[in-house]
Amino acid sequence: MNKLKEFYSQRQLHWMILPGVAFMIVFNYIPIYGIIIAFKNYTVVDTISSAEWVGLENFKIIMQDSFFWEAVRNTMAISLLKLGLGFFIPIVLAIMIFEMSDGRLKKFIQTVSYIPHFFSWIVLGGMMISWLSTDGFFNQIFMSVGLMDKGVNHLLNPNEYWWIAVLSDLWKEVGWGTILYLAGMSRIDPTFYEAARIDGATKITQIRKITLPLLTPIISLNLILNVSGILGSNLDQTLVLMNTQNQNRSEVINSFVYKMGLVQGDFSYATAVGLGVSIISVILLVITDRVTRKMNDGKSVIL
Repeated sequence: MNKLKEFYSQRQLHWMILPGVAFMIVFNYIPIYGIIIAFKNYTVVDTISSAEWVGLENFKIIMQDSFFWEAVRNTMAISLLKLGLGFFIPIVLAIMIFEMSDGRLKKFIQTVSYIPHFFSWIVLGGMMISWLSTDGFFNQIFMSVGLMDKGVNHLLNPNEYWWIAVLSDLWKEVGWGTILYLAGMSRIDPTFYEAARIDGATKITQIRKITLPLLTPIISLNLILNVSGILGSNLDQTLVLMNTQNQNRSEVINSFVYKMGLVQGDFSYATAVGLGVSIISVILLVITDRVTRKMNDGKSVIL
């Protein structure tokens, strides 16, 4: 009875969250029913219930598909490179910004680093295509310093694509990635640093003994999110930068699913790939959570 009274007394708050709950149910939970397409031979002339059951046949086809495994290789390579650089550089940049004493310079650097995040990959991809062209910005720089004799179109070289994808993504997101860390550092008690300075601790020591340990929960959370999403490479970036010359190094799982499902109409195959990726992502999420518990005295930051 007390619970019902408490619920009624907060009815205005419950009305406020009702649209969000309804959105989640309609767009996140009801579509789960469509997962059974992965176990059927579904076409556009069928309904989900009338399509023929084929069991694990779609998954057997996936295991034998060389194009799928090529997409897996590219996804893993690009994601691991992004994880290696995109996870640590925002931490370093956030600490550098936090330690700046010049307020105007700090705001300027923050603004400049944030700006690319707010542009779509259509805009940034167009810029990258122009800059990496034969007579583009980067070739002009490379030739002026003697690194190249003549310009080349770097996006036509498949061997360069992985690094192009990683570095362009880093340029777009590194500033935005510092927000959580800066917010966490702003909540650190300044007396910790004052006491450390009195004891003669250098800046590096303060960062190592105070800043990083107190940022451990945020670092752990970001690590979990990054590792669990390692099989999901940026579809927008891929569709903009991919071409017929670099496709064997630029095709990732997301673009492969997009082509198989929406372009070729093989919905069952695409759903099976998506289901497999989702299951592996959940497994990675749980494993990473267990590992990061050791960084947080046995406590989980998500579960």
